[in-house]
Amino acid sequence: MKSLAGTRIAIGLVQGLVLYLLYRAGKELLWPATTPPLFVPLLMVSIFAPVLVISGLGQMPRRRLLQWVMFAAAVIAALAFYDVWRMIGARLPTPKPVAVEPSPQLCFFLAAGCFIAHALVLAAVEEGRRIAAYASYFETAWKLGVQLAFSAVFVGATWLVLHLGAALFMLVKLDFLQQAIRESWFAIPVTTFAFACAMHLTDLRPAIVQGIRNLLLVLLSWILPVLALLVGGFLASLPVTSLEPLGPPRTAAGVLLGAPAAFVVLINAAWQNGALPVARPVAIAARVAALLLVPVTLLAIYALALRVSDYGWTHERVYAAPCMLVASCYAGGYAAAAVRRGWLPGLAGVNIAAALVVLGVLLALLTPLADPARLSTNNQMARLEAGRVTPAEFDVGYLHFEGARFGRAALARLDADTGRPGAAELRRRIAAVRKLQNRYQVNRLGNAPRLADNLRVWPLGSRLPDSFMKMDWSTLAHTPHLPDCLLRRGERCDALLLDLNGDARLEVLLFSDSPWQNAFATEDADGRWRIGGNFSASLACRGWQQALRDGRVRVLPPAWQDLEVAGRRITVQPHVRPQDECREAGPAEADAPGP
Repeated sequence: MKSLAGTRIAIGLVQGLVLYLLYRAGKELLWPATTPPLFVPLLMVSIFAPVLVISGLGQMPRRRLLQWVMFAAAVIAALAFYDVWRMIGARLPTPKPVAVEPSPQLCFFLAAGCFIAHALVLAAVEEGRRIAAYASYFETAWKLGVQLAFSAVFVGATWLVLHLGAALFMLVKLDFLQQAIRESWFAIPVTTFAFACAMHLTDLRPAIVQGIRNLLLVLLSWILPVLALLVGGFLASLPVTSLEPLGPPRTAAGVLLGAPAAFVVLINAAWQNGALPVARPVAIAARVAALLLVPVTLLAIYALALRVSDYGWTHERVYAAPCMLVASCYAGGYAAAAVRRGWLPGLAGVNIAAALVVLGVLLALLTPLADPARLSTNNQMARLEAGRVTPAEFDVGYLHFEGARFGRAALARLDADTGRPGAAELRRRIAAVRKLQNRYQVNRLGNAPRLADNLRVWPLGSRLPDSFMKMDWSTLAHTPHLPDCLLRRGERCDALLLDLNGDARLEVLLFSDSPWQNAFATEDADGRWRIGGNFSASLACRGWQQALRDGRVRVLPPAWQDLEVAGRRITVQPHVRPQDECREAGPAEADAPGP
């Protein structure tokens, strides 16, 4: 046992050292971080493979463990390589070069896949056959889950103790520990060391782990009657409320899918391995919940189908579809078990089959077979070709930011195709979205507005410069404080011509009821306009806006002069007293911001 402890701790320390070296390489852009197709697979293997070894030691023969870990490492490396490849040419530029990181989806799916596969392998090796008895799977999976959870708690407690010790030493002016815990060379190996120790300690006390697991499952099982009652009430209300609300909300399918997931967890908390006695109310609730899985899963599929029919596939919907498949496996199997006599017979086979289905789904999502970016890009392009969306409605922002290399390649083809209907509009929108910095700015690129419809110019009868009206403001969609009325149809602004800097050239002051849509535009020497700055949010006050429309405005020199520091101008930002906010421009009553 001492040898086993020493081996696990040594693996944890070596893992910490390797992760530290990879961290430094990524931070300082040293090899192998300069080669992302090598760096990301190395990082993923260094995170997951040692955990598999630490967990498998003492549970599997060394030779079988080595074979399993080498196979798992090869699969992890291949999936990580594809994760990098699919993003080549699709990553957003950064102010300074940074190392390529694995996607959050890859990290999450690998963690889930490694947990399921490792539990299946441990149980099979323990029984000496490919498909073990369900009782072995149950014991192995729950033991591993509790071990990982307590190891995470142990790591957190270790860091709390280290911070407490650093604070104590700081009381006597010794900061060596405070400085050490801030350094990656200390933090990373300490974390992996603590995790390895925790995995070993929990492995030495299986009875304690089993007791905690049983207590947790009993507590969870008593939530099942409550959930069954709530879901049953929801389904009973549908004939009165109809299914129409399931269409428009984007979250309908996700919420409906959460109920089957909760049912599966709670039913298994009550059933466990099928051999233990259970309270009668919980047993009845488990049987009812197994039957309720079917209608809830069908509703989730229906809600997803509505969204896909209206808007096509996106990566979120592609991720949701395999979840529906897994939920359908559970729903069909559990419902079949519920109509048979006995304590839900057949759940063991359903759970084993569903675990294998989940592994297959995860592999498909992380490979070209069911890559959400590839599938959603192909679907959106097919909708455009079929005329289901117009060039003005086509979501070029989604393909640019969410379509990975597939979306960028599709946009490049659209940009080069000048003969298709609406090619000019598509090329304009593609050029605009390529200048954006993030996905959230895409929402500002609606249908190109007719500025004469969006802007009301004051004094009435005035005209804005032709160069302003002909300006393609979508090319500046990434600019801070750019009012939406310059980008989207239906957004209204008031416009006022003023010379704000005394250069005898007029600026255009734009204001609206929204405090974040007030800005002024200035014309450069080449005739192009840009946003020169913004005003106090108080300009959204109705009284002040009316004063601007009435012409009760004049340009004043600044109350506080600017500073010049090392040759650069620093603008003084005076504090505005609360009593001055939205103060009425005239003698009338104080006015509040517009709705």
